[in-house]
Amino acid sequence: MLPPDNTDNIIREAGMTKIKNPSITNHFEGISDPRRDNKRHKLIDIITISICAVICNADSFEHIAEFGKAKHEWLKRFLELPHGIPSADTFERVFARIDPDEFKNSFIKWIQAICELTKGEIVSIDGKTVRHSYDKSNGKSAIHMVSAWACANGIVIGQRKTDEKSNEITAIPELLRALEIKGCIVTIDAMGCQKNIAKTIVDKGADYVFSLKGNQGSLHDNVELFFQEHQKENFKNLSFDFHETVDGGHGKIEIRHYRTTSDISWLQGKENWKNLKTICMVERERQFDDRETSYYIGSIENNAEKFGHAVRSHWGIENSLHWVLDVSFREDESRIRKENAPENFAVLRHIALNMIKKETTVKKSIKLKRLRAGWDNDYLLKVLSG
Repeated sequence: MLPPDNTDNIIREAGMTKIKNPSITNHFEGISDPRRDNKRHKLIDIITISICAVICNADSFEHIAEFGKAKHEWLKRFLELPHGIPSADTFERVFARIDPDEFKNSFIKWIQAICELTKGEIVSIDGKTVRHSYDKSNGKSAIHMVSAWACANGIVIGQRKTDEKSNEITAIPELLRALEIKGCIVTIDAMGCQKNIAKTIVDKGADYVFSLKGNQGSLHDNVELFFQEHQKENFKNLSFDFHETVDGGHGKIEIRHYRTTSDISWLQGKENWKNLKTICMVERERQFDDRETSYYIGSIENNAEKFGHAVRSHWGIENSLHWVLDVSFREDESRIRKENAPENFAVLRHIALNMIKKETTVKKSIKLKRLRAGWDNDYLLKVLSG
């Protein structure tokens, strides 16, 4: 995907520039072309231009086409472009028809080629609705994307679409089965606290930490009652591990107390949760007597510091992914609605975000890095070469 200036990393074959190292082009050129006829433009050219454009602040198919026209001479250095730059309608028509499962699976294979998850890395899974992707005229609701976020690497490693928020419990196992997560710790909020999801994670060679709420029948109430009873005795009759953190920022201080125990022989139905080993109580104390207590279950050992790290890391998917998609990529403002286009454009945003975050020589916000990539071809090359 790099222009032929980078001669150490490219080879030439039949007049085409190819990359020796794993690249976008290598992993996306196998996607099935949905067009039966009128193939004036190569599919991989359309995909590559779109990725470059979204990196450079394009938020619509019209933006992508204008980017292509502005960068035509630069793009010709490494793309064929037999009939020039496609129109905005062509970009939209192609992405509306590309098989989203093929596109997402190619994304996952690309990530697996360029990024290796370390043992114990936190992989957080959560969903986000693209609010303006609905199409009232066709009775189509807004799409809801469930994403997997590798906290230490700071990148998206996979995603699946679900029609409604409640259907996350069916989308999450599908996503997990596509990922390489052996040795990782998967964190999911209460919506995904399901026995079959726990089994899927363990079967993939990973561990889990789930938030508890009222959606699991008596499980939350039993764990809450257990900790409350021992709290009355200052936990003197409970074998537990303890960890405390103190965070301050923006004039606020938050103290967190993590207590974990593997004394769960009393817990009814624990055998239905594969490898369930530990339960956890987290007490958060903020200024002005603002207190909150929450509860978790997990397959990791009785280690309050490790458990606390997993719980705390889970919020990275909100702060570093969902917030960035809304603020820097204006995802919630997107009016892309036609057929598969909203889902495929969401994947384009994930690709762009990953590539921008992997480029670390410029210490600026995601928004400014996108703008700079659009202005400076040399910097765009740095982003593309990752």
